[in-house]
Amino acid sequence: MRALISVSDKSGVILFAKELVDLGYEIVSTGGTLKKLKENDINAVDISEVTKFPEMFDGRVKTLNPMVHGGILYRRDNKSDVETAKEYGIIGIDIVVVNLYPFKETTKKTDNFDEVIENIDIGGPTLVRASAKNYKDVIIATNPNDYTTIINTIKDNKNTIEFRRDLMIKAFEHTASYDAFIANYMNKKFNSGIGENQFIVGQKVIDTRYGENPHQKGTLYQFEDFFSNNFKTLKGEASFNNLTDINGAMKIAGNFGNREAVCISKHGNPCGFAIKDTLLESYVEALKCDPISAYGGVVAVNGVVNRELALKMNEIFLEVIIAGDFDEDAIEVFNSKKRIKLFSQNSKKLVLSNDEIDFKHIDGGFVFQDSDKVEDDEVKNSKLMSKREASKSELQDLEIAYKVASLTKSNCVVYVKNSAMVGIGMGMTSRVDAAKCAIKKAKEVGLSIEGSALASEAFFPFRDSIDAAATAGVKSIIEPGGSIRDKEIIEASDENEIALYFSGKRHFLH
Repeated sequence: MRALISVSDKSGVILFAKELVDLGYEIVSTGGTLKKLKENDINAVDISEVTKFPEMFDGRVKTLNPMVHGGILYRRDNKSDVETAKEYGIIGIDIVVVNLYPFKETTKKTDNFDEVIENIDIGGPTLVRASAKNYKDVIIATNPNDYTTIINTIKDNKNTIEFRRDLMIKAFEHTASYDAFIANYMNKKFNSGIGENQFIVGQKVIDTRYGENPHQKGTLYQFEDFFSNNFKTLKGEASFNNLTDINGAMKIAGNFGNREAVCISKHGNPCGFAIKDTLLESYVEALKCDPISAYGGVVAVNGVVNRELALKMNEIFLEVIIAGDFDEDAIEVFNSKKRIKLFSQNSKKLVLSNDEIDFKHIDGGFVFQDSDKVEDDEVKNSKLMSKREASKSELQDLEIAYKVASLTKSNCVVYVKNSAMVGIGMGMTSRVDAAKCAIKKAKEVGLSIEGSALASEAFFPFRDSIDAAATAGVKSIIEPGGSIRDKEIIEASDENEIALYFSGKRHFLH
């Protein structure tokens, strides 16, 4: 029995190789792996002794040889294959242990294209694909996490075709994701990220109980180990809908740096937001905006939930709380609620992935784009268009309103007063209706919009929205500008003594 080991990631490989030797396998290896095995007193055969050729071209060619691939690919139950192998002295390779050159890691640490090119693996993917193709006879290991399972499976005489088939699938996933990253990297470098083909690759994290509805299957995939590193379940189980709602709430609360931000969300839309001196004050003020919608909602806390905040949150039914972290006393408070779900990021503040790409499924395909990002200085750099200038506190409210509006479904308008959201209209077909809806909602819960800041993620096409805002008592407005009627909007603002700012940047979210 023979095992070929050639790995870039050498974690766990020494123990694995020793176990294989104890099971009677002869080890064949290459380059740095061979050196490491011999340093640890593992008797391994140099691949050149098998191929009868030395490694060539600075290691570019090592395993591309019939003595290697013949040993992997010949079918043990095919008489002709067996006779051919015997005729040419090809010895079967029964286990192949390969993971690939660190291409992704190399691109992160250097812009030297020659170095990047040299970290495109050729022999490795070929070994993996050959072994996977002949999974009926060969075990292929591409992940160090599988080493222990493989050893135990062999020891327990459970090396079934089903077991090897599962490893085969993992192997093709391994090479597919590797090639996808290379193609995406090349397109980003030479084609502004837009190639003839676009590859979106995620790593499975968990299966959800179902998708949006019970008859649908649901699964969470991640980029760059984001959820593995930044998502810890403390109580309950995240559903498909929970995860999408968490995403919306986190993007808003996490976009305010180290400030004590709290966002309450329902069905992916914010129904409460505030930034106060403490998280408790922020939550209390956020809840005032729409306490009815908050029932059964999702709360994102940009900080650590303590006992005092937990007790306050526990006064109503909340389905999900996502926070930087939770004190043990806070978790104890929530233990009395059976249905609540708690998720932590093991951090003092919320952590956002800030993905560079964004895409959306449409019937028959998907649309793809660079991710939209609300820069911290967009409000600061906005252009004053009116005679009246906003006060310092009004500018703070404008910033909050602007960020919330930019991260909420269009058409959207947001009213903020004293660093707390007092009204929001989102996902409307008319911007005027969005403004009216927000004012109506505020009145229903007894909140005053008098003196508030108003933000719209796109320009106001007519002055009627400005006049309506003035009637409600709005004192400052921020919007992108760019309408053919901007002059009318400015005139309306001046007539109503409203401070008007144009950011020059639209943030539609459809």
